Amino acid sequence: MGFTPDFLDEIRNRIPVSDVVGRRVKLVRKGREHTGLCPFHSEKTPSFTVNDDKAFYHCFGCGAHGDVIKFITETEGLSFPETVERLAGQAGLEMPEYSPEDKQRSQQRKSLYDVMAAAASYYETCLMAQTGAEGLDYLTRRGLSRATLKKFHLGFAPEGRTVLKEALLSRDGITEEMMIEAGLLIKPEDDGGGAKPSYDRFRHRVMFPITDRQDRVVAFGGRALRSDAKAKYLNSPETPLFHKGRLLYNLAGARKSAYDKGRVLVAEGYMDVIIMAQAGFTNAVAPLGTAVTEEQIMELWRLAPEPLMCFDGDKAGVRAAYRVAEKALPLLKAGHSLRFVHLPTGEDPDSYISGQGAEAFRGLLDQGQPLVDILWDMKTGAVQADTPEQRAGLEKSLSETLSEIRDRTIRGYYDKAFQERLTKLLGGAFVPDHSLEMRPQKKNQVTYSPKAFDKSSRTGSNDSPTGVKNLKDTGIFKGQMAATIKRERLLILTVLNHPWLLKNHHEAFATTDFESAELDKLRCEIIDVSLRESDLEHKSLYDHLLKAGYGKALEVIFKQGELKAEWFAWPKAAPEDVEQGWFHVVNRYRRVSDLEKDLKAAEMELAENMTDEVYARFLALKSELENAKGNEANIDGYGTASGREKLL
Repeated sequence: MGFTPDFLDEIRNRIPVSDVVGRRVKLVRKGREHTGLCPFHSEKTPSFTVNDDKAFYHCFGCGAHGDVIKFITETEGLSFPETVERLAGQAGLEMPEYSPEDKQRSQQRKSLYDVMAAAASYYETCLMAQTGAEGLDYLTRRGLSRATLKKFHLGFAPEGRTVLKEALLSRDGITEEMMIEAGLLIKPEDDGGGAKPSYDRFRHRVMFPITDRQDRVVAFGGRALRSDAKAKYLNSPETPLFHKGRLLYNLAGARKSAYDKGRVLVAEGYMDVIIMAQAGFTNAVAPLGTAVTEEQIMELWRLAPEPLMCFDGDKAGVRAAYRVAEKALPLLKAGHSLRFVHLPTGEDPDSYISGQGAEAFRGLLDQGQPLVDILWDMKTGAVQADTPEQRAGLEKSLSETLSEIRDRTIRGYYDKAFQERLTKLLGGAFVPDHSLEMRPQKKNQVTYSPKAFDKSSRTGSNDSPTGVKNLKDTGIFKGQMAATIKRERLLILTVLNHPWLLKNHHEAFATTDFESAELDKLRCEIIDVSLRESDLEHKSLYDHLLKAGYGKALEVIFKQGELKAEWFAWPKAAPEDVEQGWFHVVNRYRRVSDLEKDLKAAEMELAENMTDEVYARFLALKSELENAKGNEANIDGYGTASGREKLL
């Protein structure tokens, strides 16, 4: 069985080397690396190093070196295909079944890399020729040196409608179909009047090549030179090589510098990154014309534990900071967060460095605010807290923010930080002495009393503490499967109606645990199709699933009256609302699933170790789970009219 390089790279990107090596070697973290005794030769002093950022292990004693795949094959005796299959399962990836068509598609991708490299070379040549004088003048006026132009391979797309097309067709092995597939040409739709010829996508623009992790050109960004251009910046469309929600501009160029400095800077635009690099800030990257995605946050964390977000000092920049802050909450993990730099109003990194200099900008970076500050400002900036009702509203808002943090330890620290700030904000006013993430008890909920938990119950008595029953008898799990299946149907329904979600959220869909075996099979089939087809459409996906024998499951999903209220899942919903609603359901689903597992573990611990502390934790988890499930009825507002107003 053969595997494409992209599939193997995805495994390496998803599984930290330390996770795999750490199962056989006792590792000790030292800065950005882990060290331990080499498993390939006998030694008493550690010379074995594991580096997650660079995705390899290395022994300075015997020279052993490799990635997660090589480590498994050499330590467990598995064949290469067996190793890939095991790691793919850990990474939440479906094993591909390569057909002759798949092999042809893989070869086509290799050819497309050649096409993009040829286009980049052509644009770069044009910039330095007479035809690119206008583009060169623009870049020079922006303060870019010739060395910087060369470093970033900047170019110029001439005015002609088919200039690039004709230039590349003259080269061996490049066809019009390949250029269309790579996003370099636009092929007009046939309107019944006969096929129309394709034409260059980029014309009369300064060109910014976009590269992948391996520094291969996969797309372009073009800056218009005419003031009346319909789009100031134009990016390549999604192609077999380019998925804008997963990549970052200058990712390959910034990787080594970010690793060496232990810090990565995130700007909003291409020119910001280039000016920053020219000024010595070579560890800068940028999203590709969209808001920062979950995949990009995870990519940033591979470069540094606390990426520094450098957004423009205007209202749009503040809104962008708030959006990425909220998006990061479900992803937070120990040691990984975000920091934020606020530039003066009307400034961006480009203008600030050009006007104030590199040292002044470095001073701004040193004043970067932690994520908790941004969240607090976002929740309290324009909020009144003069009345009990206003204070309760503020507490509720903070509680909702806390609920988005999946990591329980981090959520606890944020809870404490918010409580301390709330006390200070209210200036000594009465603040209820309870956790912001706790919810009011339900009317008939059993409360814990130490008196009911006497010594005899801790020393082997068969009597459980007052009010405690087996979980299956408490009502917590009554209707659990029905609620779970509803959530799973909703996730699949949204993807069926909006398959484009998988371009940005493939990993979230693939790694969510499904309880229903039938729905899980359907989910796996959708994932398999998405891996084969880069541009899925609703009808083609639906037809494929029908042919694959999932007609009955589809009929049930689409006829579920209980899902009609979740308007974001249906075809007419706006893309932004679809994305927000769907990802919110994913996070809520995972939170409930985690709580169910934690509660089951607490019940088992309570049966073996009946202490006040264990019982209190059991009741706290029970309360949290009941409230989480209660809030799911309307997906926390996303399935109601008020929820729709909230999103809009």
